[in-house]
Amino acid sequence: MQRAYRTPWLVAALVMVVAGCGGGASGDGRLRLTVATFGEFGYDPLFEEYERAHPEVDVVGRVADFDSHHKGLITALAAGNGAADVVAIEEQYMPRLRQSADRFADLARFGADGLRDRWAPWKWAQGVAADGKVVLGLGTDMGGLAMCYRRDLFERAGLPTDRDQVAALWPTWEGYAEVAERFAGRVTDARFTDSVNTVYTAVLNQAEENYFAKADDSFIGATNPNVKRAFDIAGALGAKGHTAKVATFTQPWNVAINQGSFATITCPAWMLTQIKEAGGPAGAGKWDITAIPGGGGNWGGSYLAVPAQGEHQREAYRLAEWLTAPEQQKRLFVDDGILPSEPEVYRDPVVLQHKDPYFGDAPVGRLFAASSDTVRPNYRGVRDADVRPVFGRALGRVEDGAQDVGQAWEQAVREARDVLR
Repeated sequence: MQRAYRTPWLVAALVMVVAGCGGGASGDGRLRLTVATFGEFGYDPLFEEYERAHPEVDVVGRVADFDSHHKGLITALAAGNGAADVVAIEEQYMPRLRQSADRFADLARFGADGLRDRWAPWKWAQGVAADGKVVLGLGTDMGGLAMCYRRDLFERAGLPTDRDQVAALWPTWEGYAEVAERFAGRVTDARFTDSVNTVYTAVLNQAEENYFAKADDSFIGATNPNVKRAFDIAGALGAKGHTAKVATFTQPWNVAINQGSFATITCPAWMLTQIKEAGGPAGAGKWDITAIPGGGGNWGGSYLAVPAQGEHQREAYRLAEWLTAPEQQKRLFVDDGILPSEPEVYRDPVVLQHKDPYFGDAPVGRLFAASSDTVRPNYRGVRDADVRPVFGRALGRVEDGAQDVGQAWEQAVREARDVLR
């Protein structure tokens, strides 16, 4: 899961360190456990259920934006105090925090190593350190990819609206770009997709390696054909004016969804709720979901970890283990569309038969389960979070008309190398 908001991270980090987020005794003598997440994980009803089953525990959630949460966590870990009892970590930060595994409780001490078969092998592997000997975090969701599209805009463009026929239009991303050209020739008051960066992220995340080599973590972004292909495909869409130029999760993006300003968006499962909220009741039935070009892919996904500075690590682990258990993962998908990372759950008949009326009764369970089964692990380097935004900003310059694709690429490569010095 990856949610983005706009709160300055330094303020949130200082609040976390000074005020503290750790557990302790609540006013009525119960053990207080804090859980820090970025964006809403759908946990509030689960916290209440856990408290009913464990009346001696008071669970308190803390929610911050994506950047504030992770940078605040890094600050708290360095300071040795201020972290919550249970913390969410998004996948792109796992390689960096794996280097600081000593700052976290080894969950294997509490029995987590016996749970590995719950998760898809690649998901489990991202949550361990020291060659698998240390369990750093337990997997929550994953971001299996699909394509959301506006049936009404496709109909206006003379394109098929049936989800299977739409998927047949774009077996590859090059095919997707061709459909964008056809759409632009027939619809002038809407764009084909929201932004260059959503397309770029999806194409890039279908490759096993992108900015860093799996073998030795060396920077390969400048020479990896997977990165260049993703950049060229997305950049061409921006240069030709096929995007609405709205950054994901911003207010303009919400408005564009509400007003039907673009026809497609690469959508991980967790994004469906945001599309519904932005589109409002008027958008119900106008959106549908189909397969993404190039097969499956993954965008986002998190882990729950227990900082070593906490005074109640065993109790925190029990809560994290319960929140990530199959029963809770299934409930989170049915209630909030948060895609399970456990094959037992995403292959469950209840999940596979689940449909979403807002998206024209699209079989979201089947669509995202199929995508999940084809996910290949996407290696994230230790410095991934430093390099990735450089290429995103470069594509923004193309979209804004400030540079052509070639110029933006050359600048991005230079800036990435500077960042890594």
